Amino acid sequence: MPVTYQFEYPERLRVAFIGAGGHSYRNVYPAFQYAPVDLVAVCDVQLERAETYARQFGAGAAYDDHREMLSVERPDAVFIVTSYTDTGDVQATALAEDCVRAGAHVWMEKPTAAGIAQLDRLEAAAAGTGRTVMTGLKKIFTPAAEKVKAIIGTPEFGAVSSIAVRYPQALPAPEDRSDDVRMIGFLDHIFHPAAVLTYLMGPVRRLSYEWEPRTGASVSSLLFESGAVGTLHLAAGAANGAPLERVEVIGEGANVVVENGVRITYYRRGAELGYGRSSSFVTDDAVAPLRWEPEFSLGQLYNKNLFYLGYVPEIVHFCESVLAGKPVQKGTLGEVREILKLYELYRRLPAGKSATMGS
Repeated sequence: MPVTYQFEYPERLRVAFIGAGGHSYRNVYPAFQYAPVDLVAVCDVQLERAETYARQFGAGAAYDDHREMLSVERPDAVFIVTSYTDTGDVQATALAEDCVRAGAHVWMEKPTAAGIAQLDRLEAAAAGTGRTVMTGLKKIFTPAAEKVKAIIGTPEFGAVSSIAVRYPQALPAPEDRSDDVRMIGFLDHIFHPAAVLTYLMGPVRRLSYEWEPRTGASVSSLLFESGAVGTLHLAAGAANGAPLERVEVIGEGANVVVENGVRITYYRRGAELGYGRSSSFVTDDAVAPLRWEPEFSLGQLYNKNLFYLGYVPEIVHFCESVLAGKPVQKGTLGEVREILKLYELYRRLPAGKSATMGS
């Protein structure tokens, strides 16, 4: 689908931004070039940084107090990209509550909250004000994830039977899992593979895992509500220069693989390679594997990380949903709840034990 540039949209949201850090500078503010937004104000606890970002990205005002900004600017929507408190809480959770109570819709970077209790308060505030709150689950907005979702929904793929997801993340030692500060890294990153699992497979019913203490690596066994099974390999200890992720979904005589987030291979049903009698590995064209991957030679939008990592698609989805008065379809607080259920289960479940979600 052709991309619309910011200045080409006939209608745009009046947007404010809370946060002036490195991640937002690289990945979120630049995505506004392709979204229906009019950035009117930037807020950060360091006023000088807010002023710098306002000049850089074309906002007319800068603040160091978000409540003052909300009162003066009355934005349609607020984007929040912040960090953690000294006690390990997610700063954005309380900020989002303030924003919806001021009448603004909210797009917030993950993690949405540090636990389900905090999510409950935010969800109640959003419901009570009728405002939209969306979390930036970028992995489910990538072209690769969306293509996999489309493939596994076809009759040719068959019913999904299993999934394997690999992501490099350490699970802290058991004695550290009750400490919110020590769990920040795990909370921050579990949102990525968990979002993929939820998006492609639906809610998890049961989980068990084994844990390796030197690196914090773990391998989890998952049973989904659909009856499908899966593994989540949190591959702590992998080389920093190696591709980070791998996803494979198995159907009935077919499977689809995503490597490094940008290389999709669909092994289609129907290939025949009789054992002991096949002289060639080349299958018939009608059922041969299909592969997609970008080229990185041209100055095309599809080979910008803002697109293939999902930043622009998720922000456009939020903005267009708000403008149309429709609920967001992805990055919902319901999806966040499923992710936080997994997170809280990892916090309390010992290795080698099995637990049903919500038990």
